[in-house]
Amino acid sequence: MPHSRVTVYERGKRPLAKVAITGGGRCNLTNSFEGIPSVETAYPRGARLMKRLLKEFSHKDAFEWFENAGVKLTIQEDNCVFPVSQDAMEIVNTLLSLMHKHGVVIRTQQKVTKIATGRNEGYDVFTIDKEGKTNTESYNVVVVTTGGSPKISGLDMIQDLGFDIVTPVPSLFSLCLKNNPITELTGTVVENVTSSIVGTKIKAEGPLLITHWGLSGPSILKLSSYGARYLQECDYKTNIAINWFHKDNEASVCEQLTSLALNNQHKQLQNVYPQRFNSRLWSYLLHCSGLNPMLRWAELGRKGQNKLVATLTNQQFVIDGKNRFKEEFVTCGGVALGNINPSTLESKKYPGLYFAGEVLDVDAITGGFNLQAAWTMAFVVAKSCIK
Repeated sequence: MPHSRVTVYERGKRPLAKVAITGGGRCNLTNSFEGIPSVETAYPRGARLMKRLLKEFSHKDAFEWFENAGVKLTIQEDNCVFPVSQDAMEIVNTLLSLMHKHGVVIRTQQKVTKIATGRNEGYDVFTIDKEGKTNTESYNVVVVTTGGSPKISGLDMIQDLGFDIVTPVPSLFSLCLKNNPITELTGTVVENVTSSIVGTKIKAEGPLLITHWGLSGPSILKLSSYGARYLQECDYKTNIAINWFHKDNEASVCEQLTSLALNNQHKQLQNVYPQRFNSRLWSYLLHCSGLNPMLRWAELGRKGQNKLVATLTNQQFVIDGKNRFKEEFVTCGGVALGNINPSTLESKKYPGLYFAGEVLDVDAITGGFNLQAAWTMAFVVAKSCIK
């Protein structure tokens, strides 16, 4: 639509500020989807919609789009896709450059306070700038792409239009522990564990990172996504369990320890341990099992081994709050999907009013899936606008 007039209203000082900090400033812009058994695995909310939309614009399409725009991409071992430059600003500058080339107007520090139906047709967009000056502009088409809002007040601009809203709550965060000595092992990573919320069927897999405030890493971040509403309901105070041996059950871990003991009978527990641990974490786990680290493997006995196996496969932690994942945040909730046409993302009640991205009740686990949802929905909406 080369003759259309396109204006972007940005509340902040800089456009695409959130993109600039994603992936630790490197921009994890999509995922190869390898190892993802189903769309539901990646999208705890909105999977059915995403399954439909990804047929229109997939992760492969996003990869090709950015490379055609001049951004060389790389797929990491964990299937996350980053720019080869490892610099999120390359993504930001590419998008801004293309917007400038095609005459898109960007108005920064403009807060949209209200979207209303126009007197004749189309929509009136009410804004207020940093000095408090108000303004109103009319448009034939309006696309709401505000991202996730931690509070329902972030959706005030559309409250008069009568949409069903799913109350937003935080998602994708690390978990805090209170007075647990494991936090002294900050920086320690175990490559693959299974974390779960005790008393539920909510679980997640992946690397675990120990921090000075508690537990983080993909396994915990995924768990927070899958259990976002449950954790909010219990005020982020609950118990979680960690299987340090990923999916291995007690019998399997017992067998592995028995083999370790037979091959190292005269060596101390503290000096011989499974390769997945470092010495500091292993010492901590021995302490949690009530075992003397100077004990020899031949002296461990069945009772001691059972204590150790229980710790390794089902160690429980008391969660005492959440911690935001750096400056990034994701929310579940938003505009209910029943309000929109799933093929076009256009409002069922208001023709010409569209929603795309996290403002809808769609969100994903960590790994580039949230940005992929943004690219996919953007493409579908743009195609709908042209039609």
